[in-house]
Amino acid sequence: MNCREKWLNLLTICRKAGKLVMGFDPAKEEILAGRAAGVFVTGDASPRTKKEVRFFCTRENVPVQELDSVSMEDIANAVGRKAGVLAICDKGFAKRLIELSEDMD
Repeated sequence: MNCREKWLNLLTICRKAGKLVMGFDPAKEEILAGRAAGVFVTGDASPRTKKEVRFFCTRENVPVQELDSVSMEDIANAVGRKAGVLAICDKGFAKRLIELSEDMD
């Protein structure tokens, strides 16, 4: 199993645990409320979305990562819903997903 598959599998576990928030607006709410431990943006999200997510994450000091090798379609296949912005609301999950995403590139 490669890093990308491990990342998507862990994302599925994260969703089942109720620690995954999907979509720009819900993720932004979690970031501003201080509940997001990490944010991921798919490679096919719009440049404007990527820029806005980076802005809010930088302002609130939340780690953010762009996933060039993961598409919204991959997210939909893994968790059943299409989304370009994912907020992880658990420090442990966020830390492990960040580690795996760094190995993907």
